[in-house]
Amino acid sequence: MDRPDWDEYFMEMAEVAEKRSTCIRRTVGAIIVKDNRIMATGYNGVPTGIEHCERRGCLREQLKVPSGQRHELCRGLHAEQNAIIQAAHLGQSIAGGTLYCTNQPCAICAKMIINAGIKRIVIKEGYPDELALEMLKESGLKIEVLKRMEKK
Repeated sequence: MDRPDWDEYFMEMAEVAEKRSTCIRRTVGAIIVKDNRIMATGYNGVPTGIEHCERRGCLREQLKVPSGQRHELCRGLHAEQNAIIQAAHLGQSIAGGTLYCTNQPCAICAKMIINAGIKRIVIKEGYPDELALEMLKESGLKIEVLKRMEKK
């Protein structure tokens, strides 16, 4: 039997959440876990009731904003933000939890993650945001890149 370990299991779930993304530039999924139980999920996309970018167009593309910069120039929320908001909406404490995300958090998400009390971050891929890495490091949070075992 080829059973995934906990990190592989939860990252696969973040990858499933990513499939719900409505962003036309980058799809991202996130899962917040505490005591090996899923507290919240998120994917990147516009707020509820707002027209999706695939219909309206991408503001960042129109303004030619490079990846990793000027996050406020976007109509959407990041996967990490949506997961934190979902936990708050459901009344779930995520303090002490682990965030699994298909990409490294940006600086805005890093600030939210730090203040939400997340204690561990596991990612699949990096993201070009040095400020996020500096703040996470200063706060004592380390980003772990999931090294997948090759399936036989």
